[in-house]
Amino acid sequence: MAALDPKITYTSTPEEIEAMHGKFDAALAEVEANFGKAYPMIINGEDRSGENRFDVVAPAHTDMVLGTFPKGTHQDVDDAVATAKAYQKEWAALTPEERVEKIRSAANKIRERKFVISAIMIHEAGKSRTEAIGEVEEGADLLDYYATVYLENHAYVKQMGNEDPRERNKSVGRPFGVWGIMAPFNFPHALAAGPIAGALVTGNTVVFKPASATALSGYYLARTLLDGGIPAGALQFVTGGGEQVGNYLVHHPDIDGVVFTGSKETGMELYNSFSVVYPKPIIIEMGGKNPTIVTKNADLSKAVEGVARSAFGFSGQKCSACSRAYVDAAIYDEFMDRLVARTAEMKVGEPVDKATFVGPVIDEAAVARFEEAVQVAKAAGGTIRYGGERLTEGELAEGTFVAPTIVDGLPLDNELFKRELFLPFLAVGAVENLEQAVREANDVEYGLTAGIFTEDQDEIDYFFNNVEAGVVYANRKGGATTGAWPGSQAFSGWKGSGSSGKGALGSYYPSLFVREQSRTVVIDE
Repeated sequence: MAALDPKITYTSTPEEIEAMHGKFDAALAEVEANFGKAYPMIINGEDRSGENRFDVVAPAHTDMVLGTFPKGTHQDVDDAVATAKAYQKEWAALTPEERVEKIRSAANKIRERKFVISAIMIHEAGKSRTEAIGEVEEGADLLDYYATVYLENHAYVKQMGNEDPRERNKSVGRPFGVWGIMAPFNFPHALAAGPIAGALVTGNTVVFKPASATALSGYYLARTLLDGGIPAGALQFVTGGGEQVGNYLVHHPDIDGVVFTGSKETGMELYNSFSVVYPKPIIIEMGGKNPTIVTKNADLSKAVEGVARSAFGFSGQKCSACSRAYVDAAIYDEFMDRLVARTAEMKVGEPVDKATFVGPVIDEAAVARFEEAVQVAKAAGGTIRYGGERLTEGELAEGTFVAPTIVDGLPLDNELFKRELFLPFLAVGAVENLEQAVREANDVEYGLTAGIFTEDQDEIDYFFNNVEAGVVYANRKGGATTGAWPGSQAFSGWKGSGSSGKGALGSYYPSLFVREQSRTVVIDE
């Protein structure tokens, strides 16, 4: 029996991934041979095309068309929702064990194809090899983990008490029906696979719409799940713009629940408009403005590495990325010197290059946000300690590359400490003590992740008990604020970062896809 590949996560080192480069290069060649192909939507297991199409391009080479997809119509959405609705009761009628078996089979199919799927993401999203393979591993683990949680909770069936000895009472978690799931560009595999799994394992059916920028990753996920055993009626795949397809899907009368991952602005618009006739469940996973605190008792080697990896991995395009750091004034200068030196070592380049750590940002709109942020920093009297420019030398001229950027000297109430940028852009400020750092960390509308570096346990306890964030880390060299994993860290957004209070990747998440029904049977005396 062949040895299994070691699992790659977001905190894996270059040494841990070294043995996989041969398989990955072979997958890259397979993927690149299919560039420019026309891909379909998938409705009831059948390919569906359309007259109008859009291109998916590589951010590292914006003139490179990876594939084309249909601009879906209202009729396509109607057909997808009708198919999912027609099959939902049959899917829910399977035993929990039967659904779990299909979910786990699909997870194994993802693992079989992990190099091809991750090779697609390298080109389409601009991820590094570690980030791309890690995301596919996460997607497969999400399917398995939610299946395990569902069975451990007895499929959300619980015997209840009997006030009347003639009664037999139980609580049963029942599926809502059809869920619309819209995935973001930055985690096109994992942030689709997770909610799809949560919905399916609990007896719901799904209509899945990927972000248009990463429609190819969405297609390969849907195709892999169907090939892995998910029935054609249970999962529909539609593509197209947010207004024509996404908005119509969300507000379709036969959609019973929605999962959306994206910006706070769009998320709140959906949240406030989704329930019209009566309340429906909507799970909104939004952004973050994630802080790291470095106290005078920190191990600076850990702190520098953890902050740099979290700030600049995947070009800062993670909702959990570290975008601001508060550093004790006593160690500020040394920390900054070492952080700038470490950032200079991080290779910016082609995502396919195994040495690359920082790839392109997703599109020209992201470049424009970057250039605007640099101007805001300069106008406010900030100092660009590293980076601050678009990169156009050599091969980088063909894509949307910007330098990882570190800014300091800004007032701590400056907008760059408050506003989510989704860029490799880090604002750093000096503080007098931990209490001030935590106050500054909390003074934003977001509350997703936060990190601290200190060797003092009392400081760790104070941080955990007072910081307003759903995912908190101490002394995480592999990523100060990033790298949550299924079954290890529940990914719960507080404040403007999430709507449910229950984190994806955690044990409560599948329960969001069921509604409670109390059942009472009276036994004759």
